[in-house]
Formats: sequence, C-alpha cells, structure tokens
Amino acid sequence: MVKHWWKILGVALLIFAFTAGLLTPIRPGINDIQPTAVVAGQTVSLTLTGYNTDFNQEQAPKVILWKDGDHIINALGVSVLNSRQVQATFQLPTAFPLDEINELKVSTSDPANGFITALPRLRISGMEKGGEAAASAWTGTIENTDSKGGFTFPYLPNIYESVRNTFYHVALWFAMFTLFTLGVIASIRYLLTRNVMFEQRAVSYTSVGILFGILGLITGAIWAQYTWNKAWSWDIKQTMTAIVLLIYGAYFVLRISFEDSDQKARISAVYNIFAFASIIPLLYVIPRITESLHPGGQGNPAFSRGDLDNNVRMIFYPAIIGWILLGLWMAQLNFRMMKIKERLLENEY
Repeated sequence: MVKHWWKILGVALLIFAFTAGLLTPIRPGINDIQPTAVVAGQTVSLTLTGYNTDFNQEQAPKVILWKDGDHIINALGVSVLNSRQVQATFQLPTAFPLDEINELKVSTSDPANGFITALPRLRISGMEKGGEAAASAWTGTIENTDSKGGFTFPYLPNIYESVRNTFYHVALWFAMFTLFTLGVIASIRYLLTRNVMFEQRAVSYTSVGILFGILGLITGAIWAQYTWNKAWSWDIKQTMTAIVLLIYGAYFVLRISFEDSDQKARISAVYNIFAFASIIPLLYVIPRITESLHPGGQGNPAFSRGDLDNNVRMIFYPAIIGWILLGLWMAQLNFRMMKIKERLLENEY
C-alpha cells in the first residue's frame, strides 16, 4: 500500500478537483446594459441584466455611474424587476471636471451580491470638460466595494460556467507536456545506454501523452463550441496543437515501419527527440507572435491574472498534479504490458 501512495494521491486529487470544480458557484456579474449609449445632460433609465445574481426589492441594490473613486453619480431611483434585472434612473451631468470622457463604469452594491462592476461600459456622448464648476455633479459615494463572500469562481463574460473546463482541458495539456518530457528523456537515455527498458518507457510515456493530447483537443473543441460558437475555428493554438499531435502520431507510424527491433528503437528514439523539439516553436513561439482567440492571446501564450484567480488556482493546480499522476500510472501499466508481451514471445521461442 505504501509504495502506491502516489496513485492514491492522484485519484484523490482528481476527485477533489472534479467535485470542487463542479460545486463551486460562479460569482455574480452584470452581462448587459440597456441602453448601451446615452447623451450627457439627459435623464436616463438603465436596465442592468445580471448573471447568477439575487436582486430583491426589500434590499434594492445601490447603483452608481463612475469614472474613478472621486467622480461618482448615484442613481436617483432603483427598481428591482426580478432576481436578475434592475432598473436605475440617472440625471447625467453635462460636463466632467477633468477632461472629455466617452464612457462610464456601472456598478451595483447590495448585501446579497456584493459589489459588482459591469464589464460592458456605458458609452456617453456630449460630455465636455467642465473644470471645477462641474465637480458638484460628481459627488456620489461608494459605500461597499466588497465582492460576494464565500468561495466562488470569477465571473468571466462568454465563458461563464465553462470555466470549470479549465480543470480538464488545460490541466490535460500540462500532463501531456510532462509525459512527452519524460518520454524524450527516456529516448535520450536509450541512445546513451542501448537499454531496451528505456525505449519501452519512452513508448509508454509518449502513447499516454498522445491520449491526453487528444482528450485536450476534444475538451477544447467542446469549450470552443460554447464560447466561440464554433468547435474548430483554426485558431493558432488549436492548429499548432493538432500539428504537434500529428508529429507524435508519426512516431508510432515510424515504429511499425521497421521489423528490426534495434533499428526501430534507434530511429524512433531520434525521432522522439525531434518531435519534442517541435513543441517549443509550435506551442510557445508561434502563438506568442500571433493573435489568438484563447485567453491570454495577443502575444502571450500563458495565463494572465484575469483568467485565473486564486480560487480557481486552488483547484487547478491539484488537477494538474492529479492528471500527471494518473498519466504516470497509465504509462506504468503500459510498460508492464509491454514487458509481459516480451516474456510471452520469448517463451514461444
């Protein structure tokens, strides 16, 4: 039992990631403002549509328009239409003290939902620079800027509940890269020692790595269908990943092309090094210089702070470790099957 601790740990981490990932709620947010554009100096009624909100008339939220912490407009009145919609009336000033502006932030605050700032900004026209004389119209206050309490995932427009796929799609890529790294190390050790055991381990790691890569593509396509309305859009990261998997797929085609076991092992080991080397330009260099639909695109293939908050990381990192340990377990089983098959063939002859 003691020697299998890492297998138990891997399964436990995945169970934790799946359970916590599915049960954790999404933080409330505002995904729509109507109208989207207003004119300075007018009295306007804004209808805000929330996501995962719980607005109620007994504790109607405070709604504000603001440019920064020193320039705020409080709503004249707020009406709760339902748990997801509120209507707020504002008297818009004709001028802004500092300079001309063309957009304002919209935020709500109440005990049930905490402080929410709408990601879509309210466009405003005709707002001129008014100097200090205009400052009196911007003297509203923000009483509470705390987010909703409890353990929640961030509200991300377009992604919404599918942020949970991070624990599958993205974590699988990390596990895939780890397995490919172990595979190329085993191939190098084979070339240095000519020990067949290392060649078999390279095959085991690489085969499971390809499986995880295919699962990553499938979960990514499902995610893309939900967020981009198209499962396959030839996004640079999708395309480059598919090319990497095709290169690794050719590794196994190459292996079945040789009958001589020594020649097969040598050539496939060299090819495995080439395949691993292709990962760097295809998955890390080209996406860095090309725009992508993926979060963190526009020249950065990594995650940004806006993509993963601390709560997501608390589940994401254990999921990565869990998938890696599961992959190592699968590779170990594959290696044992190869050894058993080898012994059976030896007994036949």
